[in-house]
Amino acid sequence: MKFIENLDELEYKKFLNKCPYNHFLQSVSWGNTSEIARKQKKTIVGLKDDQGNLVAAGLLLKRVTPFNMCYFYSSRGFILDYNNKEVLAAFTKELKQFLKKENAIYLKIDPEIKYQTIDSEANKIDGENNYELFNNLIKLGYKHQGFNKLHEKNEPRYTFRRNLKAYHNMEEINESISKNFMKALKRSYNYDLEVSIADNLEDFIKLNEHNAKKDGFNGYPASFYRTFFEETKKEGNAKTFNISLNPKHLTEKFTKELDELNKAIENNTLNKKDKGNAKEAIARLEKDINTFKDLGDKDLVVCSMICGFTKNGYWTLYIGNDNIAEYTFSVNRVYYEAILDAFNNGFDFIDLFGTVGDPHTNYKNTKTLHEYKNRFGGEYVEFIGEFDLINKPFWYHMLPIILKVYRSFTKLLKKKR
Repeated sequence: MKFIENLDELEYKKFLNKCPYNHFLQSVSWGNTSEIARKQKKTIVGLKDDQGNLVAAGLLLKRVTPFNMCYFYSSRGFILDYNNKEVLAAFTKELKQFLKKENAIYLKIDPEIKYQTIDSEANKIDGENNYELFNNLIKLGYKHQGFNKLHEKNEPRYTFRRNLKAYHNMEEINESISKNFMKALKRSYNYDLEVSIADNLEDFIKLNEHNAKKDGFNGYPASFYRTFFEETKKEGNAKTFNISLNPKHLTEKFTKELDELNKAIENNTLNKKDKGNAKEAIARLEKDINTFKDLGDKDLVVCSMICGFTKNGYWTLYIGNDNIAEYTFSVNRVYYEAILDAFNNGFDFIDLFGTVGDPHTNYKNTKTLHEYKNRFGGEYVEFIGEFDLINKPFWYHMLPIILKVYRSFTKLLKKKR
């Protein structure tokens, strides 16, 4: 077999599309985004058999460290059949030599491969598992980084994933989603929301910053998302859904409905059911009017979500929304539109891109987010986690300390300037 240090991008893309183990984060556009916006040099490597057929590949992102060393990260692991022990062993052997040549400390991978079947409490149950595959990685020299439950690592180790091929139509999918979610979705149509595909990310960036402040997390800088948009546009493997509304239109609409309801009450033309609900309906309409009347007359984007996809998979990546989006159930709507889009375009599955392995955690807003995503149905999935292929054991253990000191020193220099 022959190791290729700089695999042709077109050949890599073709191989990625035909391999069942593929992920959006293994795409060339993601590699380009990481290189431009995150200063992680992109390298694509591959392995060909004796007939010249590509049998394994990897998108490696390089980080330079002090003392002229580096480390690599292969987001969501290699593109190959992990059950083919011969290919995996050969590729690993070549990667070890590659790490030595690059003076690299280690290579990190986090394959999106199911570890075991779990129930709603993240407990192991009878079903599919990949223990043999896991143990084979250990045997080949990969060091497992533990079974983390939260978001301590590069990518989530748990997710909710829906197999779209199990459904004949959207009606069947609707029936499988929680009734509370579908009820909220139905209410979103009262606000005449407009769904569109964004031609830039400025609305998303603004809304995402709102979420970051509200939930107390540090997202990517705006420059990252702008680069992401430009790079994925070239490859055509992402889209951004915007949900917008018009406050003036809604104020006029609800004012008219309130006037008509008051007239019906005055003229005693309501049926028995509507009479019983009249007081509640008046309160709701008044609240709606007060919510929108001071927001101007221009269309407002209140929710925006970025989705990425490969040939067969679809991921909801990042979302931004404001308080009006929550009031109008626009968040429910944008997730539903993504499911609808994935189903109508023939994708095998849609993945809600991460949750926690402890459904009862009180860490920040992760419990709420977990409960929300659980309403969509689909399978609660546990992946095998992160593995490090270590080239320099001493520096591998020293690196966290060195980076901590280095970053503290850099921050101190910036303050003095």
